[in-house]
Amino acid sequence: MESPEPLPGLTPEPTAGPLRPAPRRPVRCALCGRPLTGEESRRTGLGPACDAKLHPPGPGIRTWRHDVDQDPLPGT
Repeated sequence: MESPEPLPGLTPEPTAGPLRPAPRRPVRCALCGRPLTGEESRRTGLGPACDAKLHPPGPGIRTWRHDVDQDPLPGT
């Protein structure tokens, strides 16, 4: 039994060039309006600086600055 020829328009036409992904639409920070480039920032809608302003670290999270217990310096 012969296979029927495909109907016109049902099979995709081969493209002339390589397929390029669709361009990403620009996403801007909801707070300051700067363009967002990072995947996490684009997902949340806030840049890292604005996200830190709105969601400061909790008291149990260590920060870069911390007080150190230190003996007094001699002569002071």
